[in-house]
Order: sequence, then C-alpha cells, then structure tokens
Amino acid sequence: MRNFLYLCAAKVYDIRKTMFKRVWVDIVIWVLAVLLCMLWRWVADKSEIVHYWALFGVLLLAWILIGWAVQLYRSYKITRLWQSLLSMLADTGILIGLCYWLLPMIPYQLSPRVATWTIWIVAALEFFYIFAEHYWKYATNMTVPVMKIEQRQNAQVTREDRPRSTNSMRSIRQSVLSVTTEEDYRMLLEHARLDTVQTKVICDRDNFSILQVPDYQYMTIVDMTLLNDMRGINKRLCMVNQKLPDEGRYVCCYRPQEYMKQKFLKKYPPILRWIFYSFYFIHKRVVPRLLLTSRLYYDVNKGRKRMLSKTEVFGRLYYCGFEVDEVVPMGHIEYIFAHRHSQPYPLEQLKLYGPLIKLPRICKDKKIKYFYKFRTMHPYAEYIQKYVFDARGGMNIADKSDDDWRITNWGKFLRKYWLDELPMLINWFKGDVKLVGVRPLSKTMFETYPAWLQDKRTLSKPGLIPPFYIDHPDTFEELFASEDKYLTEYLAHPVRTDFKYFFLTMRSILTRKTHSA
Repeated sequence: MRNFLYLCAAKVYDIRKTMFKRVWVDIVIWVLAVLLCMLWRWVADKSEIVHYWALFGVLLLAWILIGWAVQLYRSYKITRLWQSLLSMLADTGILIGLCYWLLPMIPYQLSPRVATWTIWIVAALEFFYIFAEHYWKYATNMTVPVMKIEQRQNAQVTREDRPRSTNSMRSIRQSVLSVTTEEDYRMLLEHARLDTVQTKVICDRDNFSILQVPDYQYMTIVDMTLLNDMRGINKRLCMVNQKLPDEGRYVCCYRPQEYMKQKFLKKYPPILRWIFYSFYFIHKRVVPRLLLTSRLYYDVNKGRKRMLSKTEVFGRLYYCGFEVDEVVPMGHIEYIFAHRHSQPYPLEQLKLYGPLIKLPRICKDKKIKYFYKFRTMHPYAEYIQKYVFDARGGMNIADKSDDDWRITNWGKFLRKYWLDELPMLINWFKGDVKLVGVRPLSKTMFETYPAWLQDKRTLSKPGLIPPFYIDHPDTFEELFASEDKYLTEYLAHPVRTDFKYFFLTMRSILTRKTHSA
C-alpha cells in the first residue's frame, strides 16, 4: 500500500511539473505574440494601449484555463502529435469565439481583430513548439537493445572440410554473380575458398539469413551485401561473430567514401563538383550521424547507400570482435578479409557521432574526468588505434602515428590551428583543468609512463597548455624529463612556474608555429 501511494504521489508530481513547465512556455509565447502586435501598430491610439495590455492578460489567463480543460498540458511523452494539435486548435477556437462574443460588451471599444490576430500568432508559435517537442521524442527514441553476447570457450568448427559438389558450385556462382561480377567471383573463389563446404555465402540484405546459419558449422562466412546498404551494421557483425567458431573468417565488402568523392570530381565541372559533392556528403554522411536526423534518415531511406570511410568500416569490425587480415580492392568495391578475434564489445550496439566528443582522461588523484574536444577523426577511430600504430611502426610522443589516416581533412585543419581543443575551455570553467600544466592523458598513454612519474602527475590538475609545447621533446625519455622538470618547479612555486610557462608557450607559438597534436 505504501509503494502504491508513493507511485501515485510521484505520478502527480510529474504531471504538475510538466504542466508548470508548459504554462511558463505559453507565457513566453504570449509575450512574444503581444510584442509582435505592438510592433505592427494595430493599436493606433497609444492612450488605449494599457487597455489592450489588460485584455492580453485576460486572454492569457483564459488560454491557460481552457488549455487545462482540453488537456493541452499533458506531457508530450504520453500523447501523440495529433492529440496535442487538436487540443491546441480547440483552445484557439474557443478563445476566439469568446473574444467575438464578449468584447462588444466591454465599454472600452476594444477591437476583436487585434485579439484574434494575437491568438493566431500564439497558435502558430504553439504549433512549432508542440511539433518540436514531439519530433524530439521521435528523434531520440532510437535506442537499440543490447545484444546478448554468448560467453563461450574453445568453439571449434563442427563441419568436416570437404570439396563442394558441381551443383553446389554452380549455385554458389549464380548467387555471387547476381550481386557482383565474374572477376569478383574468381577473386573470392581463390581468397575465400568458395569450393569448400566450410564456406557459407550470404547474398540477402535481411538479417534473418544470418540467424538461419547454424552455430560453428562454417569456418568462413562471405557476406555479399554492401555495408553501405545495411541498416544495422553492428548488429549484423555481432550476429556473424556469434555464428563463427574461434578464428573463423569473415568476408565483407563496402564502397569507400573516397570512391564517391572521386566520382563527383570527375563527373561535374570544376565549380559545380564541390557544390554537388557537399550536398551529397551532407545527405549521405552527416545526416545519418546527427541525433536529430538519424532516425528520420533511416526510416525514409532504410539506411541504403550511405557513405562509409575506411576508418569506420575497420573500426566497426574491431568493435564487433574481428581483426582485419587483408583488403582486396575490386574496382569501386573493397573486400575485407577478417577473422574472429574476441567477443564483441558488451556495450550499446548503436553509436552516434557528433562534432563534439567527450574523452575520458586521468586527472588529479587519479580521478577519471571527461574532456570535450571537436571530433577530428572518422567514427569508430578509437577502436583501431593499435592497428594503425602497429601498421605505421608505433606511436610518437604526441600519442599519434606519423601518418594517421583516421584523421579527417577538416580534422587536420582543426589540429593545425588548435581549434579542436577549444571545447576544453568548458573543462577549464568547470575547474577540471588549469591554464598551464601537464596534459590530461588517456589510460593507455598514462600506463606507458613510469610509476614514479604517474604518481607525480596526479599531484596537481592537468593543464590546457602543457610544457610539451616549450621543450619540443623528440623521444619519450625527453618527454618524461620535460614533464618532471615542470612538475618539480610547479610543486615548489605554483604561481611563478605557471606564469613562466605561459609566456614561454606564447613565444613558442608565435616564433616556432607550434600546433596542436
């Protein structure tokens, strides 16, 4: 009984809170509508403006009372758009009818036209507000349930390896040629071993075809559906991961973003090519990534013909438990040969990437704080950091490889002029960092430091301006010495040391053109 009463009280509180918020929104809308009417000077006689202000106050009170009666103030989370719009129209119609009925009885000779136009302006503003509320509910209701990842050990292939029959090979060839060319088929025949019964070829875009594959019976799964046309890429990759045995191979294909770019640059004249490509890029690359447009894009376009970068494709594979072995380009399509390495990440299966990101960093007293930056890399770049560093011969002291293809073109521009670090000013205002100090590090980078320097770094807050930009170290040993020198001086004389390093950094930026790592 006590729990029931508690739930009822919480429900009443939520209703009252929602209604209070909507009433304040309507007050703001009415003030804006009245100001617009005053600016349009429908009230020519300034001596009577005070009477109209009184009229507007009465109309506002009537609007709120009628809105409460017609359930205009119900939460948008539990009502449909058409219900909210009907309530708004009912409120508008009743209030306009009252104006034409009651205003002629008032001795001040107030014009019903002024009141009517004010109410219609309020209704228009109210429509946009209601639509925005419900669209927000629609756009943000795109959560995907976390897949149940099976925990397994030593899952071996159960099907015996033997050659396919002639009829089976003929069927496989027809399936592959229905979606690609003879040249691609011959490449797959050689690289993916299509001639063995341990290889499964899937040409269906529907995920149901993956569910029908028995567990651990196939050593290789060849997926002929372009990743660009899949609506739930991560979900499909995780399903394949569960069907494959340990070290099982997965072959997928995609159309690279760079191909589409070159296609536009060759097809159109110099002036128009960048205009057309920019619109295409926004439609196929940016819109599917934004919070407010992602669900609308997938509902309308079903996720087809998206632009995918090499970084994103590789990152998704590693995120879902695969490691890339080989990439075979075939015209405008690239085939990726990967093997199952581990379980997929046990996190959400849907990731949206916006221009602003939060990165976990180790700060004072070894506390983890999230730092804001502008995104300079393609989506899923964080999952292939080790792959890129190993392919490029390791990382440098800036925690970047010398030729990092994960960085976008605009990302290079942002890093060159420090623009990517501007959002860290939010952390400065919050008190997470000070102006000068050692830079906040990721867990991976922090663990490369010697234990004594790890302890020394966490005695003070990190900073926006590190000593790295003054000493310009070339090796990790020089970096450790640079930070140790700064920390020793700072712990002895905090204010004097930060002033010194600040002005030295400004001189370094102006004379040596230091830029963001």
